[in-house]
Amino acid sequence: MPTTDHDSDPVRLGDLQLAILRVLWTAGEATVAQVHAAVEPSRGSAASTIATMLSKMEARGLVRHRKSGRQFVYRARIGEEQAKRSMVRDVTSRLFAGDPLALVSHLVRAEELGPEDLDAIRGMIERHAARHEGSPSAADDAPEGAGADAPLGGTP
Repeated sequence: MPTTDHDSDPVRLGDLQLAILRVLWTAGEATVAQVHAAVEPSRGSAASTIATMLSKMEARGLVRHRKSGRQFVYRARIGEEQAKRSMVRDVTSRLFAGDPLALVSHLVRAEELGPEDLDAIRGMIERHAARHEGSPSAADDAPEGAGADAPLGGTP
């Protein structure tokens, strides 16, 4: 069974597993040969490696297969957004003590963000805030003293 948002175990994917899932998310379903053809140019993995990885991923509930003639056709059992949420939650938990503001602060400070990037981030924040305006808990959720000039992550 695939991991859900409510499961305590995060979805942890290696680079090859993520590459395989990206192929399946894009294609909907694919054979080992099709997955291999898509990932081989950038990864150099053998078809047998792809087949083994798909079997392991199926045992973890990440993919499933159906038979078509003599071939297995694989389909993802976990959605892309679900995988992203779980992986970001895991990184936030492990590297930032579960503090999403610390993660955002790190991204803003560590990445080279241009004016367009910052404008896009402001727009996302404004849209998110607009969705939550009028919500009784929206004002209660804001950290004390958190205004436009407050540093991200609560530290200067």
